[in-house]
Amino acid sequence: MNEIDYIPIASLNQYAYCPHRCWRMFCAGEFTDNQYTIEGTSLHDRVHTLGESNREETWQIRAIWLKSEQYKLIGKSDLIESDSGQLYPIEYKRGRKGEWDNDELQVCAQALCLEEMTGQSVTTGYVYYAHSHQRQPVEISAQLREDAIATIQSVTTLLQTGIMPQPIYSKRCSGCSLSAQCLPQVVNKVGRYQEAD
Repeated sequence: MNEIDYIPIASLNQYAYCPHRCWRMFCAGEFTDNQYTIEGTSLHDRVHTLGESNREETWQIRAIWLKSEQYKLIGKSDLIESDSGQLYPIEYKRGRKGEWDNDELQVCAQALCLEEMTGQSVTTGYVYYAHSHQRQPVEISAQLREDAIATIQSVTTLLQTGIMPQPIYSKRCSGCSLSAQCLPQVVNKVGRYQEAD
């Protein structure tokens, strides 16, 4: 088993989207761009300009590193805001709100880091979707915390063992930049033929 120092916060998002994609990115070191990843990189290049400012009564700081010793997490935040002393993380995404909870898990992981780093409770975060120019609130609920901690454990096991999860074809695959590498439809068809024998 490999000893893991810290796991990237972004790996939770990738694992929740697709464990096989997470393995390819964080174990095999594979990554391929497509139109969605290029748009996302461009958005984050603009967002990740280190600095702080005030917007009316709200203090903002961009592109700071977050870390948790308890959960062995590390990653760079897009934006942290403080309003009336309450901190909340804001994650930027290129599209619109999806059907899955992977973005919320990433925000929750940032909240866990912030809580440990500051000693303050973080009850709310946001996902800013560039396509709609809207912030979607994320309640850092007990259930979301449990889901995030379970995902942290799953990602830790994945990184420690290096065991590749099998690709599972779903509608998410059509937007995945790594679908040509894992060929999820082929794996799905082969599995069906093997079951038929």
